[in-house]
Amino acid sequence: MAIAPAQIPTSFGHELRACLRCRLVKTYDQFRESGCENCQFFKMEEDHERVVECTTPNFNGIISVMDPTRSWAARWLRIGKFAPGVYTLAVSEALPEEMQAICEDERVQYMPPKRL
Repeated sequence: MAIAPAQIPTSFGHELRACLRCRLVKTYDQFRESGCENCQFFKMEEDHERVVECTTPNFNGIISVMDPTRSWAARWLRIGKFAPGVYTLAVSEALPEEMQAICEDERVQYMPPKRL
């Protein structure tokens, strides 16, 4: 069974943001309206402040992944189990501790960025 694809960004300007956990890239408005397809437990669509807490405009590079399970690049970036979509290569901020606790409660792995 195929995973439903994530929303594709509607524009590629300064309004793009990346999820701090899974690195999915969408616009601020898209995160606010439908949250993150990979991190639904953050409930960004219900609490708009969470969009700012769980995403960042500071990221490097973009990759589009159509079939994460078959993509060597997706496996290398550790996004092979996520929904098809647009991802960043790296984020430069860590997820706030409160959001890291939610990941632990949900038994979902969070890997902080290597460089801060």
